Amino acid sequence: MEKKEPILHGNYYHIYNRGNNGIDIFLENENYYHFLRLYAKYIEPIAETYAWCLLKNHFHILVRIKEKVEIEQNELTYTTTEKPKIIDPSRQFSHLFNAYTQAVNKRYNRTGSLFETTFERKLVSSDRYFQQLVFYIHNNPVHHGFVKQMSLYAWSSYETVISNKPTKLKRKEVVELFGDRENFIFYHNQQQELDEINNLIIE
Repeated sequence: MEKKEPILHGNYYHIYNRGNNGIDIFLENENYYHFLRLYAKYIEPIAETYAWCLLKNHFHILVRIKEKVEIEQNELTYTTTEKPKIIDPSRQFSHLFNAYTQAVNKRYNRTGSLFETTFERKLVSSDRYFQQLVFYIHNNPVHHGFVKQMSLYAWSSYETVISNKPTKLKRKEVVELFGDRENFIFYHNQQQELDEINNLIIE
C-alpha cells in the first residue's frame, strides 16, 4: 500500500478522493448537506477552507491546516470518547470520512468501504498552483458536464466567493490572490492551462 505524506500544520493542501470503484458517494441532496455538517464538525476546528466542490462520485477541498497554537482544543470532535494526546490533522479527516461512510451505510442499508482509498493530499507549494487549483475545483462540475457554467452548480464554493453572504470560507484571501472580485470572475470565465496540476485530474 502506498504510504501517504503526513499532513503538517501550517501547510496548504488539496484534499480529494472518490467513491470505491467509482461509485457515487452522494446519492441525494441530503447527503451533500450531511457531509458539509460533518466537515464543519471535524475539520473547521483544525483547518481554514479556501475552495471546495462535491460531485456525485468525488470531491475536492483546498485547505490550510492551522498551526497548533491556532487550534482551540475544546472545539475538537473525535469519533472516540478518549481525548487524543496529540492533534493529528490526518486523523481528523479520517474521522470525517468514517463518520460519513457510517451514515451512508446506515441510510442505504449497505456495508463496506465507501471511498476508494486513504484520501489523497497534495501540498500546495506556490501562488500559481493555488490559483490554478481554485479554478480547477470550481470548474470541475463544468468539466464533468453537470452544468454549463460554474455559477449554476450548487455544491461548490464558487457562489460563496463572489457573494457577500456570511461565511467561514476564506473568501477575502481567495479574492485577493486574483486581485479583486472582478478579476476572480474574469479568470474563472477563461479557459485556463492547468499545467501545474494536470496530475490531479480525476476522471
